[in-house]
Amino acid sequence: MSQYPEAHFIKSANAASQFVDDTGAEVAVAGRSNAGKSSAINIIVNRRQFARTSKTPGRTQLVNFFALRAGERLVDLPGYGFAKVSTRMRAHWRDLIANYFESRKSLAGLFLIVDIRRQITAFDTQMLGFAEMVSLPTHVLLTKADKLKRGQAATAMLNVRRELRGIATVQQFSALTRAGEDEARARLDQFLTEPLQNKTTPK
Repeated sequence: MSQYPEAHFIKSANAASQFVDDTGAEVAVAGRSNAGKSSAINIIVNRRQFARTSKTPGRTQLVNFFALRAGERLVDLPGYGFAKVSTRMRAHWRDLIANYFESRKSLAGLFLIVDIRRQITAFDTQMLGFAEMVSLPTHVLLTKADKLKRGQAATAMLNVRRELRGIATVQQFSALTRAGEDEARARLDQFLTEPLQNKTTPK
């Protein structure tokens, strides 16, 4: 049973003017288009196909708003990296995401989805930069941990922690085995219920 029985899709936005009302608290989810973002969302919310998954990277091309509980939302940002789209569309996504980070007063946290085998990429660094710009707490999910042996996964996580230098919390996660789902869900709830403590004055 889902820990968010009232969870549902609200709307998609292709421009800042289409964002939902900026009230309550929301947590954004971002990541490369092949990092398992939709699968991670489905496991955390505990709803099959809550966020659509696809074998074609880059299918999330809009800012998708989901209600979790009254006044609490999850926001699925466009996947980036391997999406086969035009340069113009990539520029639109970049501007749309930048506008989202800069404008949302209700934004209480960021989940950054990273394939544990690929580590932090330049695209991930850009997302971390957006978050740092507005003093937004970030939690990194190192997905597909089941693809590595336990020792390899532990080393990979240690390397990411060293690279991040304390600017984000990090955990291993697997949508296949559901390893790490409780920790991820607890972090999501923390972001949603402590928004005033999480977010400070933008730098």
